[in-house]
Amino acid sequence: MLKSAILDCQTFVFSKLLPNWAQHGLDDSLGFSYESLNQDWTINPVGRIRLLTQCRQLYTFSHACLIDDQLDLQNNFQPKLKPLFNFILDRYYQEERWIFSLNDDLSVQNTDSDAYALAFVLLSFSFYYQASKDERAIEYIAKTHHFLFEKMTSSTGGFFETFPIHKEQTRRQNPHMHLLEGYIAAFEATQKNEYKSMITMLLSLVEKHFLDKKNKTLREFFTYDWQWHPELGHQVEPGHHFEWVWLIYKANQIIPNAKYTDLAQQLWLTATRHGIDNNGGIFNQIDGNTLLATDKEKRIWPITEYLKAITVMPIGLEEKALRLTQACEFMLQNYFLATGGWNEYLDQENTPKKSPLSGTTSYHIFLGITEVLTWFKLNNSHHELD
Repeated sequence: MLKSAILDCQTFVFSKLLPNWAQHGLDDSLGFSYESLNQDWTINPVGRIRLLTQCRQLYTFSHACLIDDQLDLQNNFQPKLKPLFNFILDRYYQEERWIFSLNDDLSVQNTDSDAYALAFVLLSFSFYYQASKDERAIEYIAKTHHFLFEKMTSSTGGFFETFPIHKEQTRRQNPHMHLLEGYIAAFEATQKNEYKSMITMLLSLVEKHFLDKKNKTLREFFTYDWQWHPELGHQVEPGHHFEWVWLIYKANQIIPNAKYTDLAQQLWLTATRHGIDNNGGIFNQIDGNTLLATDKEKRIWPITEYLKAITVMPIGLEEKALRLTQACEFMLQNYFLATGGWNEYLDQENTPKKSPLSGTTSYHIFLGITEVLTWFKLNNSHHELD
């Protein structure tokens, strides 16, 4: 059952989703990714084209190129990489910093530098460099790091959301989580100690500010000085618990620290006990004070983070295989479509809600399934996993 579910997921991602996005989602002449597509793979203009979307697509296709031979996938996404990378540099890097978005006609729209988007510059350029050996990627990783460090660092810890700085802005854990992901990738690509030190700093924020030690929940929204936000501070997302679990174990391979893996296990317990619906799927949101579900609908990305967390958690092989089987089968039955598209949203009863295909979602799907495939390939050589 496990092997069959995993192979079906592999077929969906590498034979349907990615080839379709490469054909329909990337502009033939300029190489950039569209922000959104309709379910029939036609362009769905939404009024903006974000740096974030370009970077998530560059990461996804770069990583796919790196594992193509390993998984014997025989895709050829390599020609898509350089045009997309060049477009990102040419259109989004202006006056020595990254801008947030373009209009649909590719004119400049929003010139803010966004910490969340910069995290994906680090991630995508790290994987693009490994796939292409284009030294410009290393140069711009360094530029991005220095900009974050010099222009967006807060005296109260972590980074501001956007530059120019507005101190009244709501602060979030989410950009810091993805910055950890980006710096892990940057260190793995370059082995530079300055990126390793950023991993240490970002991990410390979980313990200092993000974790509610009483309820073992990861808080999302904060004031300038890291107090819980008065209106939003109770909101908790199980998907982010799972995402942090995976990232903490990834970071532990670089900087071993049992304090943080213990913390990851606390996040795992909270999310598995209170964030998984009895009829399958992961709730969008729970209340951090009561631990009751407050948004029982289910976007696709939280279950992909659940998959990633399962692969790293130190639980028994039988439990791990069962959880992976159930999650993969749930995605095949409820999210993945025969066309290579997907359902972005399910309601509480697992009924799909009509929605287009977001250019940022395939990153989640690809990485979740890729982590499962990598785990299965490694473990199936030692155990007979069916």
